[in-house]
Amino acid sequence: MTKHNFVISDDELNGLIHRYTRDITLQEREGKFDPISGRDEEIDYMTLILLQRLRKNIMLLGGAGVGKTALFIGLAQWIAQGRVPDMLKGARIIELEMSMIGAGSQSRADLEGRLIPILKGVAERNATRDFPPIIFCIDEIHQLMLAFKASSYSGIADLMKPYLTAGDLYVIGATTREEYEDYVTVEPAIDRRFQKIFLATPDTQMTLNILMNLKGNFEKHYGVTIDREACAKVVKLTDRYIRNRNNPDKSILALDHACARYVKLGGKSALDAASIEAAVASEAGIDAAAVK
Repeated sequence: MTKHNFVISDDELNGLIHRYTRDITLQEREGKFDPISGRDEEIDYMTLILLQRLRKNIMLLGGAGVGKTALFIGLAQWIAQGRVPDMLKGARIIELEMSMIGAGSQSRADLEGRLIPILKGVAERNATRDFPPIIFCIDEIHQLMLAFKASSYSGIADLMKPYLTAGDLYVIGATTREEYEDYVTVEPAIDRRFQKIFLATPDTQMTLNILMNLKGNFEKHYGVTIDREACAKVVKLTDRYIRNRNNPDKSILALDHACARYVKLGGKSALDAASIEAAVASEAGIDAAAVK
């Protein structure tokens, strides 16, 4: 491999990543995430975009709770499982969280002084094509746009423009369609660097499949058996009574709540209907007697 004299050394870059970002690939290797299911088509499309030479950046668009940021983890899991082409094998998925980068900073200059070396260090390595790519993920990416005046990070996206233009950054952003239209499309230099993936809200069958894929970890955590009927009941009741939130998020949280309630009350060896009904009622903010 060619010897490189990077402006940002390996030690400096790794230190910055450790202090100010979340290394999703590392956390995946440590077993910190539940398996992501039901989004194979979208993850496959993400890999296709990331393989491209120039416009290799992705914008995930969908309502709250549909699983946009879960795709960050899903991609890391595909990489860990070797389900990606050779160009992406060994890639690192790094989540940029502005709250972590800005924590303890006294000024905008302090924040930029942390972020710029991270961007530069990653971009100069990606530019060589001699290393597995480092891919940035940014949730609520609209908050980095100049048009989003309510954020202290407004305009931070401008720091990425030179690297996006050169094709030396891989960025996966996530936001809602409305916020994308309001804050990202008004900045054409950013907008045209991204390819959009629209995430539909999972239907009841897809949500049930997701819960069935997750239930093993809930069973292990709570020491309780969760059968298909219990998962189906969670999906049915959340769909009926929790209308202001989206699946799969609302069903996953209701299942977690039901398990916690069941464990607290004690009883049988399998998650029961009463615990599910009480949990959904609590999540929906209604009387438990109304949930059947």
